[in-house]
Amino acid sequence: MSKVLVTSALPYANGRVHLGHLAGAYLPADIYVRWRRLKGDDVVFVCGSDEHGVPITLSALKQNTTPQAVVDEYHISNGAAFAAADIRFDIWSRTSSPEHHALAQHFFKKLLSKGFIDKRTTQQYYSEQSKLFLPDRYVEGICPRCGKDGARGDQCDSCGETYDVTELKEPRCALPGDRSTPVLKNTDHWFLKLDAFQSRLEAYVAEHAETGAEPWRLGTLRGAQGWLKQGLRARCITRDTEWGVKIPLAEADAAGKRLYVWFDAPIGYVTFTQQLFARRGDPEGWRAYWQDPACTIYNFIGKDNIPFHTVIWPAMELGYNDEPDPGERPYNLAAQVVANEFLNFGGEKGSKSKGNAVEIGEFVNLFGADPLRYYLTSIAPEENDSNFTWTDFAQRYNGELADVLGNFAHRTLTFTHKYFDGRVPEGRLPGEAEERLRAAADHACKASAESLDRLRFKHALAVAIDLAREGNRYFDERAPWKQRKDDLEACGTTLRICLETAAALGLLLRPFLPESSAKLLSCFGLDRNAAHAPGTAARNARELVLPGQTLGKPEVLFKKVEPDQLPAP
Repeated sequence: MSKVLVTSALPYANGRVHLGHLAGAYLPADIYVRWRRLKGDDVVFVCGSDEHGVPITLSALKQNTTPQAVVDEYHISNGAAFAAADIRFDIWSRTSSPEHHALAQHFFKKLLSKGFIDKRTTQQYYSEQSKLFLPDRYVEGICPRCGKDGARGDQCDSCGETYDVTELKEPRCALPGDRSTPVLKNTDHWFLKLDAFQSRLEAYVAEHAETGAEPWRLGTLRGAQGWLKQGLRARCITRDTEWGVKIPLAEADAAGKRLYVWFDAPIGYVTFTQQLFARRGDPEGWRAYWQDPACTIYNFIGKDNIPFHTVIWPAMELGYNDEPDPGERPYNLAAQVVANEFLNFGGEKGSKSKGNAVEIGEFVNLFGADPLRYYLTSIAPEENDSNFTWTDFAQRYNGELADVLGNFAHRTLTFTHKYFDGRVPEGRLPGEAEERLRAAADHACKASAESLDRLRFKHALAVAIDLAREGNRYFDERAPWKQRKDDLEACGTTLRICLETAAALGLLLRPFLPESSAKLLSCFGLDRNAAHAPGTAARNARELVLPGQTLGKPEVLFKKVEPDQLPAP
C-alpha cells in the first residue's frame, strides 16, 4: 500500500467556481483519488478556499462590504458546489484560519533567517486619486507579451504569461470609481531570492522530463522550463494591503503590508493536512504525507498556475529544507504537477468577471453530477484547450451515455428479467464471439488502469464507452430476441456474456461516475460500499455474474436530454 497526497489548486473565494475550474483542477484530482483508493492505496485529498489576495478585496469594494464577508459567502457556496459534483475532499478548509496564518508566518521567518528573503525598496504604482498603493490586480493595461488590452496585475489572463506589473503598457487604475493613471512611488517590500534556487530547480524539473520516473505533461514541463530559461529573479512576496497574513516583523517595519497571496496559498496544502489529522486525533499524522519520502505528492492545477507550483512553491520548500534544525525533517516536493489547459466557453476562457462561464450548481440542478463528470472528462483539456457548449453536451450525453452505455446495460438486464426470471442463465460454453467480447472486456480493464495510472483520464473513460459499443454490437449480432425462440440455451449464453460485460462496465466507471456505477453494480449484488470498496480495482466482473444468481431490477441510468431542457446558448 502506497501513501499518496493529492492537492487541488485553492480557488479564490471571490466568486462561484464554474465548470472551467472543475475541469482543470478538481474533477481530474477526484477521479485519481478514487482510482488510487480502489487500488488500495492510502490517499489524503486536501483543498480549501484561497481567501487572501486582491481579487477578494476588489470584490469587497465592488459589493460595498468587507473581505471577510466575501470569503465567508463563497467558501460555503463553493464547498457546496464541489459536493454537488461529487468531489469528495478529505478536508475543505480555508486560508483565513489562525492555523494557516501561523504556518505561513513560520515559513516566512524560516526563509528570512536563512537569507532567502531580503527587504528592498522598490517602485510600485500609486493612485493619487484614491491615495493608496495599488497591488498588482488593481492595475490594468496592455499585456507586454501578447498585446491584449485589459491585462491585470503581473499575469495576463489571455496568454497566461507573467511579468512585472511595471511592464504593463498604458497602465490605469482598476479600482471601483477610479480609472486614473497611476504613478510610480518608492515603497519597501520583501523579496524571495528565487535566483538562489536556479540550479536546484533545473535539476528538479529535469527529473520530470519525458524519460523520468514521474514524467510531467508536456505543457507543465514547457511552462517550468520557460521560466528557468529566462533566468530566475528575486520575486516580491509582500503587498501594500490590510487584508491577508501579517508579516511577522515589528509593526514599524511592516505596517500596512501583508504576505503576497501566492506566497501563503501553497502553504495552505500543508495547513489543511495538519488540520485534517488534528481533527482525526493524530496531530502529528500529517508528517507521514509531507515529510516521509515514501509518500508521493500530486498537485492538480490549471495551466495558469504552472510557475507557482513548479518554481515558486518548490523554491520555498527547498529553502525551508536547507540546514534543518535538529530533529526537523524536510518537506517533500511534488512528484507530479498535473496541469490542464483551459476549458473555454464560446471560444473564450471562462471568467467570473465576464460572466461567460457555467456554474457547477446550475449544471447539476439541471442534469445531475454524473452527466457533468462524464462530459467534462470526455472533453478534458489535458493537452489542449477545449470548448464547452450545451449542444455538444446533449449530443455526447444522448449519443454515448444514453444510447451506448445506458442502453446496453438496460437492454441486457431487462431481457434477463423478462425471459430468465431475473437470474443469470447457465447457457452453454462460450464460443468464439463470446470469447472475443470477454477479451475486449479484459483489454478494457487493463487499458483503463494503465491510462489512469498515467493520468490520461479522457482515454480511460473512452475505453469504457468503446467496450459498451462492443457489447451493443454483440447483442445485436446474436439477436437474443430470436435466439430465445429457436435456441434458449444459446440465448442464455448471449445474456450471460452481456451481463459480464455490463458488470465490467460498472467496475470500470467507478472513478468517473460514482453514482451511476453504484446503481449498475447494485444489480449484481453489490451495495454502494462494496461497489466502491478500497482495494477492489482489479475485481473480476465474472465473479459477479454466476449462473443462477438473482439480479436486481434495472433502472434507466441516463434519460435522454430533450432540446427544450437545454439553457439558451
